[in-house]
Amino acid sequence: MSAPTVYDVAERSGVSIATVSRVYRNPDSVRAGTRERVLEAARELGYVPSGNARGLASRTTGVLGLCFPDYADPEAEADAETDSGADDAAMLYSDQIIRGMERAARRHGYALLIAASLQGGPESLVAKVAGRVDGFAVLAQTVPTEDLDVISRRLPVVMLAGPREIDHLDHIVVANAAGERELARHLIEDHGLRRLAFVGGDPESPDAEARFCGFRDACRDAGLPVPDAPDLRTGMMTRAEGARAAETLLDRGAERPEAMVFANDQMAVGALRALERRGVRVPEDIAVTGFDGIPLSRIVRPSLTTVRQPIRQLGEQAVELLVQRLADPSRDPVSLELPVALARRASCGCG
Repeated sequence: MSAPTVYDVAERSGVSIATVSRVYRNPDSVRAGTRERVLEAARELGYVPSGNARGLASRTTGVLGLCFPDYADPEAEADAETDSGADDAAMLYSDQIIRGMERAARRHGYALLIAASLQGGPESLVAKVAGRVDGFAVLAQTVPTEDLDVISRRLPVVMLAGPREIDHLDHIVVANAAGERELARHLIEDHGLRRLAFVGGDPESPDAEARFCGFRDACRDAGLPVPDAPDLRTGMMTRAEGARAAETLLDRGAERPEAMVFANDQMAVGALRALERRGVRVPEDIAVTGFDGIPLSRIVRPSLTTVRQPIRQLGEQAVELLVQRLADPSRDPVSLELPVALARRASCGCG
């Protein structure tokens, strides 16, 4: 059976070929009803937009792709611009994944194509990548599951983070829950802290929710009250959001927490700055912890206690799985969980 073409999608949706093209190249130029009709027809047919159909069919583009949400943190970018030596320190989670993928891709003779913006919607992101690569890695919550299912019929896809929503896809996660449980246990058992406030992210973020589950497990193990939800949630998990969360926790009428446990390092770094502005000493007055192990966590003052996840290894492993899938499309899908490590530093009273 031949692969569906743009002509098939146009016929199925009752529009012109030019309209189908505009849906993928410039979705905002097409009325919402028409756009959805075209995308639904494409999903039903299993159509994948292609900038090089022959390359897609023969798996010979020599390019691997990476799709992820735009994790830009304006404060981190501003710091990098004002300090020429801060480039490495300002690297975020996604930057580390890119470096890992680039290193492994070069080793296997591939180039890397990156799509990091959701402007124009998820379908636009898919159009930028799926038709121009031999396979791609995608972070959870980036592309709708039904679109990934369609694409994975044509080329290898590796899911990074989050639950394994499609059984036949290769999948890589880190031990988020176990890492957060160990960090919270350290605060409770080794430092004797009892009032811990957890600052999470969007409930749709699988990593943040897994970390909160680990935090709850540590509270339960220690006989502490087990919270039903994080003390606070933030939308973007940036430094600015972390600073606002710290201010909010300080200003609450309830008893001040002994530790602020953040779902990522970016928020924790923002909190350190906010606490310093308020004259709150870390860790003497309040301990602060993060999660990820980004380079900045080592050089902030006080240095940040965190859980180091193997971010670059995530990228490297994604490439290895893509290359293996290209060599053997029929092999059984793989699901990997990479270990994490607790980094005990000054922000909790260690080091």
